[in-house]
Parts: sequence; structure tokens; C-alpha cells
Amino acid sequence: MKNQNRQIARQRLDKRLSAFRPDFHFGVPSKGWVRAIRDALGMTAPQLGRRIGMKPQSVAGLEKSEAGGTIQLKTLRKAAEALDCTLVYALVPKTSLEHAVHSRAREMARREIGRIAHSMDLEAQGLTEREREEQIDMHVHEHLVERDLWE
Repeated sequence: MKNQNRQIARQRLDKRLSAFRPDFHFGVPSKGWVRAIRDALGMTAPQLGRRIGMKPQSVAGLEKSEAGGTIQLKTLRKAAEALDCTLVYALVPKTSLEHAVHSRAREMARREIGRIAHSMDLEAQGLTEREREEQIDMHVHEHLVERDLWE
């Protein structure tokens, strides 16, 4: 039951994150989002600073740290609010979460079955590729539990 709930949760999260997948990739402006939006709005650094409550030179530091990837989320959130923007923060899996769990389980099963298959091959009792894949599928289904996949 717990695994089924976890699978449903993964599927829902996969659906929500699908709009952010790498195939819908957008590049970060070279000077960062804060600077790009500020410039597009025609807002000066001192004007943004007043809206955030910081000095103009601090705004320059904020923009530099954002462009360099060292900005704190709290600071970026303040800048977004001052620019009348919404900060969107997400970790987006390269593939679906469901695919990641399935691939990891198959990888572990293939490793375990492979050790057994090697011994069987030496004794001339090897399995065909199809039989080996069936063994892997059965091993995943019967033995691997999600919480054990990442050890």
C-alpha cells in the first residue's frame, strides 16, 4: 500500500514538473534574471534598491551574485517581489521520477542476476537474453523495495 501511494505521488509530481523538463529549456540571461527584468522595465539600480530597501551598490552585488549562481533564495525572492515577479524554484528531474525508480531497480537487479548468471554460464547452464530479462523483471517485482534502491 505504501509503495502504491509513493508511486501515485511520483506520478502526480512528474505531471506537475513536466512543463519544466529540459526539452522545454530556456537559458538564463548572461547577467541574470534580476538585471534582465530590471532593464526591460526601465528601472535603475537605485530605484530597485529603494523598493527592496538596499543601497544601489548592494543591488549591483545582488545582480552579480545571481548571475554567478551564489545568490540566496531569500534575497532572490525579495528582488522578485520588488520587480512584481514570482520566483519559481524547482528541482526538475532529467527524466520522470517513475523512470528513475524503474531504471535504478532494473540496474540493481541486473547486477544481482548478472552475478548468478555468470556462475550459470560457467557451468553451461546459462539463460537466453529473453530469460535473463524475465529474471530481472521478476527480481525487481519480488525483491527490490524503493527505499533500498539508493543505498
